[in-house]
Amino acid sequence: MGLRTPLYQWHIDNGGQMVDFAGWDMPIRYAGIIEEHNQVRTSGGLFDVSHMGRVKVTGRHARRFLERLCTRRISDMQDRQCRYSLVCNEQGGVKDDIIVYRFEEDEYLLVVNASNRQKLLPHFEAVRSGAICPAGAAAEDLAVKIEDQTEKTAMVAVQGPKVIELISKFSSEIPTLKKYRFAVKNLMIMKLIVSRTGYTGEDGVEVILPANMVTMAMGLLLRDVNMKAEAALIKPAGLGARDTLRMEAGMPLYGHELGEDINALACGVDFAITLDKDTQDRGEPFVGQQALRATAAAGGPARKLVGIRCEGKRTPRQGMAVKIGDRDAGVVTSGCLGPTVGCPIAMAFVDRDHAKPGVAVQIDTTRGLIEGQIAALPFYKAAK
Repeated sequence: MGLRTPLYQWHIDNGGQMVDFAGWDMPIRYAGIIEEHNQVRTSGGLFDVSHMGRVKVTGRHARRFLERLCTRRISDMQDRQCRYSLVCNEQGGVKDDIIVYRFEEDEYLLVVNASNRQKLLPHFEAVRSGAICPAGAAAEDLAVKIEDQTEKTAMVAVQGPKVIELISKFSSEIPTLKKYRFAVKNLMIMKLIVSRTGYTGEDGVEVILPANMVTMAMGLLLRDVNMKAEAALIKPAGLGARDTLRMEAGMPLYGHELGEDINALACGVDFAITLDKDTQDRGEPFVGQQALRATAAAGGPARKLVGIRCEGKRTPRQGMAVKIGDRDAGVVTSGCLGPTVGCPIAMAFVDRDHAKPGVAVQIDTTRGLIEGQIAALPFYKAAK
């Protein structure tokens, strides 16, 4: 038996089919992956993401610690702002991708992937203590407290084009949040952190709340929202739909497009890497920065992440070779049928000289070839 989120029984009661995911018992589907995918694209879906790690970082040197830890600049963040970043190893590989929440100059929350929480906690401590130090920085024992709050809290994501409109019936503040901002709300006896980031390509919110209150909150949310509509506008969705949604949205997943042996500059998230952080006001170098600078100076990584639109009905799978002409030119990292885009899709690392939209490729299934064409990411963008 794996770890269970506070909503485990709620999933069972609502027909969730449970599987092991990163050591947690999680719902892969309820009604069906395609039905749940379409529900999120057309209306709204509710995901339990309590398995993701939530780590509080406080103290006099909290900002400096995060500058050393994160590839993205932290010093110019504002209160109540979220920021996507990578955490790298000293070779420039990706230990995880995370979301940083800034409450104040000396108080932050990190949301990390479930599969990486246990390895990140000792890494955080090593960076805090100076045991792991960015090249060019002095080893220091930073005044920072690191607290794993994962099992004390729960986290749910509500995503879809009708979600914000529905939330406006209950709150005037939340719908006015800008993307990558959050609010702290008190509801009855609960303290809620409500953010607007998302991992599906749709608008919506994520809510962090006490673990012992989440089942009641979920019941109230679905009852109150769906009572106001002729049909259920928000329904539970599982990890299967979450994966197809994030693929259409071109978002990388650890263990597929991100990993310790994958150079951070190859992953298609260059916006989250600030190679000159140490030259900026209040800047600090980050772990792995020197290695990434060397990669950039050499012309970049040998392969880059691309999307591939495929012909026919066969679906590419992780690990399949990507061929251009008669030679191997890359490897598939993720593949699925894209329910919204209407064809099989893949994400893959391809030799940088060929990583351009429109290039014809073949994916080798070992039992035949799938014809395809490199496409710009994302495959899907929500209508504004």
